Amino acid sequence: MNLKFICSYDGSLYFGSQKQPNQNTVEDELLRIFKTFSIDTKIIFSGRTDKDVHATKQVFNCFIPEHFDNFFKLKDILNRRLPSSIKILKISKVSDDFHSRFSAKKRVYRYIITTKPTTPFNAKYMTYVKNVDEELLKSAIKEFIGVYDFKFFHKTGSDKENTKREIFDTKFYKYKNIYIFKFTANSYLRSQIRLMVGFLLSINEKKLTIEDLKNQLNCKKHIFKTPASANGLYLAQIKY
Repeated sequence: MNLKFICSYDGSLYFGSQKQPNQNTVEDELLRIFKTFSIDTKIIFSGRTDKDVHATKQVFNCFIPEHFDNFFKLKDILNRRLPSSIKILKISKVSDDFHSRFSAKKRVYRYIITTKPTTPFNAKYMTYVKNVDEELLKSAIKEFIGVYDFKFFHKTGSDKENTKREIFDTKFYKYKNIYIFKFTANSYLRSQIRLMVGFLLSINEKKLTIEDLKNQLNCKKHIFKTPASANGLYLAQIKY
């Protein structure tokens, strides 16, 4: 049967979500635990997260034998065997043609910054910024809404031929003592969000302008090439 899993994980402890040669990944840990049940399966994530990127509601699906039909019990056993850095939040049965990646309609990411100096206990989970011009960032982030060719907003060497993406919504807001960049899109190129946030932070520091952002979005000038740190980025939600 095909099962849909919603999970969260601390990306600072893994070399990304998907299996890679000679590196410990979230997928490696999940497959290791499945094998303790004698389950040999293939995990399909909704999307790839890089090293140090976290997830609050990542989705993956895989086929497992029919007799594992008590999902509450399965979730409990998995969470007891998995490291504390990975947690299964929900398990549900889906149709055989459900595909975590290709069935997804929208993907939501959040990037967290703070003006309060970080400590050894939270530095892996947010990015320190000395000052925040909230109104400027609220205005600048709206420029990303729409369909654009993001060829100047993805990691060099990416093998994507089609670099056009649609961003449905963006938001910048304060929550308690942190600030959050929120992006909702159909999909993203590798390091796209980190490059977008990096550009926004340069606007915040008055090193670049919204006009510079428009020029790069419209592929007139490749002005900015430095992605924001991965530690503040979270895959927050997948919508089907």
